[in-house]
Amino acid sequence: MVKRRGFLYELMTNKIMFLMLLPTLIFFFINSYIPMVGIYYAFTRFDFNAGLFGSPFVGLDNFSFLWKSGILMKLTLNTLGYNLAFILFGNVFAIICAVLLSEIRSAWFKKIAQSVMFLPYFISFVILSVIVYNLFNYESGFLNTTLKELSSNPVDVYNTPWAWVFLIILFYLWKNLGYSMVIYLAAITGISEEYYEAAKIDGANIFQRVWHITIPMLKPTFVVLLLFSLGSIMKGQFDLFYQLIGNNGILFNATDIIDTYVYRSLKVTFDVGMATAAGLYQSLFGFILIISVNYIIRKINDDYALF
Repeated sequence: MVKRRGFLYELMTNKIMFLMLLPTLIFFFINSYIPMVGIYYAFTRFDFNAGLFGSPFVGLDNFSFLWKSGILMKLTLNTLGYNLAFILFGNVFAIICAVLLSEIRSAWFKKIAQSVMFLPYFISFVILSVIVYNLFNYESGFLNTTLKELSSNPVDVYNTPWAWVFLIILFYLWKNLGYSMVIYLAAITGISEEYYEAAKIDGANIFQRVWHITIPMLKPTFVVLLLFSLGSIMKGQFDLFYQLIGNNGILFNATDIIDTYVYRSLKVTFDVGMATAAGLYQSLFGFILIISVNYIIRKINDDYALF
């Protein structure tokens, strides 16, 4: 019978390895665990004069207000809806682009195309907001200038909430498609050529090879990326939404997510308790979701689960 070793034994045996781990533990303790004390804000009506523990304790009143006012439901649906669209369209288009690039035989064209698609990933959201503003500005934007040249009526995009549902998804894909595509392209590169050679001998055409070899081989990569994405599904793309929408209240119903609401609560209304309540709800919802999805995937195929 093998005697089980305790933690102290492992610590003494591998003291150098634990010592190397110490800076990381200190970093997360200072930046991730100590700030958790701030969760208490969610249960208070924060008073700047009284401080954290001197502010009136209100229990679940902040959560109750968010729910009864309909704000919480709207923020949840917007955050989930946009992130699901980002995950679905982002992965589907990334796989399509990666497959198309992998089938191109011209090495120089493949490198140029890959670089051009990857370039937007390095463009900051501030620059993206400038590009979008110059495209859709009512007075002098490219869109309305072109429409005027064609003797058509200008379009007030910044006062059209439904249009931004599609625009936000479009610009997210434009900015992040190249990054996701590189990951899938690397996975395709790792597929053995023997599979394709055997398929060619059996008479499979290019579409059959892609459907029966490439796509199934990408399944593990897709599942892992899906799990990582679901882990932050309640964390919206704050930079994207804030830079494109800003403080345009007309668009809030269609574009407001939890992150922008929390930021606005802290910066504009100074409602620390309400902002913390929304942030705590966001974290708990995301945690429960990733645990649930990982559990389901582990039941289906344990090899694809994260833990």
